[in-house]
Amino acid sequence: MHLRRLMAITAIAVFVFACKEDNSAEETYEKEIAEIAEEETILEFGYDLKQYEFKRDTIKKGDTFGIILERNNIGYPKIYQIAEKAKDTFDIATKLQVGKPYTLLFSKENLSDSLQKPTTFIYQQTLEEYVVIDFKDSIQAYTSRKPITYVQKTATGVIENNISETLEKKGLSHMLAYKMADDIYAWTIDFRRLQKGDRFKVMYTDKYIDDTIYAGVHNVKAAYFEHNGDSLYAFEFKTDSIKNIIDYFNEDAKNLRRAFLKMPVKFGRLSSRYNLKRRIAYYGYKVRPHKGTDFAAPIGTPIMATANGTVVESRRRGGNGKYVKIRHNDTYSTQYLHMKAQNVKKGQFVKQGDIIGWVGMTGNSGGPHVCYRFWKNGKQVDPFRQKLPEAKPISDSLKVRYLEYIKPIKQQLDNIHFLEAEPIEQENTITEDQITDIQ
Repeated sequence: MHLRRLMAITAIAVFVFACKEDNSAEETYEKEIAEIAEEETILEFGYDLKQYEFKRDTIKKGDTFGIILERNNIGYPKIYQIAEKAKDTFDIATKLQVGKPYTLLFSKENLSDSLQKPTTFIYQQTLEEYVVIDFKDSIQAYTSRKPITYVQKTATGVIENNISETLEKKGLSHMLAYKMADDIYAWTIDFRRLQKGDRFKVMYTDKYIDDTIYAGVHNVKAAYFEHNGDSLYAFEFKTDSIKNIIDYFNEDAKNLRRAFLKMPVKFGRLSSRYNLKRRIAYYGYKVRPHKGTDFAAPIGTPIMATANGTVVESRRRGGNGKYVKIRHNDTYSTQYLHMKAQNVKKGQFVKQGDIIGWVGMTGNSGGPHVCYRFWKNGKQVDPFRQKLPEAKPISDSLKVRYLEYIKPIKQQLDNIHFLEAEPIEQENTITEDQITDIQ
């Protein structure tokens, strides 16, 4: 399409130059440009939307697939037929969620029809994924994803107050701060105590949907932080291809992580600590031991696995409400209580940071929170009083490959200058098909 347009515009330019004394040339030029403009497409969901009339809306409370189509002049016999045909691909009778967007396509051939009927229903499950139910002729249903583009970038910054403020002033995503504070340097830098003049460099990849919709930071490839006189490097490296485990290591191949996260929610408040001598007025000040650590957070806040492990329980029981329990090894297990809903099943392997459920108030709960329980050798203990182990070190066989892998990346990172006016340097744009796995 682009080549054809270029050839057409070139031909028009030649024609205008050859006939510049002829007024008809200008008229021909305008006509050809109009025809080219008419050929422009608006591609979305695999359709050229210029070929259709379309309506966009979101699922409202009380909406069903049948109600939406009935509002748009489709009768129930046809609705039932469509739903039955589509249910093996997507159960539209039960899986439409309030607030999710949808699009209806209408054929331009029937614009004069007062009872114009849609030919296609498109439901967006996420920014990337969507379901198409096409019933123009035969009924077809399928799921697909919007094209994703990855843009590799670099950024630098000098701390004045805190890292979030520094990034915001430079127009950078706050997710970059969370990545560095929670995923990379959580155990080596206390980001609440950064000093003025601390500075950083980072190589990362931003994610875009349909080239225009910003979908956040995809990953941080490498980072460098100067803090308290220390120079702290971090390089992303995959240590287990089967389980897709990715860690961050320094220039000497030392793992920057610990085996456990400090807390199971990113945006939560420590509301009640482990306390075997706790007394509660409601129970007449009798000793009611609290063997968990509570983190208050709004309902629906994601709950993360604090370490790699296997789910041994995902159920609802008594005062625990809905909960998940994970065995990390022969020594440690963790438990997460009062969930609104679980996101994992028994027997499933989870990685540190995976979303295993959402904060709720099920069971005995006076407010939305997650009760985090920490088990060591079969006994519940206070996680804040444990000398937690470091994450699994890199194997000797991988260490050689890692050190070779980071050589060019470290050189590139070292060559990035600390810039004030121009904090972002776009390195490269790649598609999802072109993006390569971390070593």
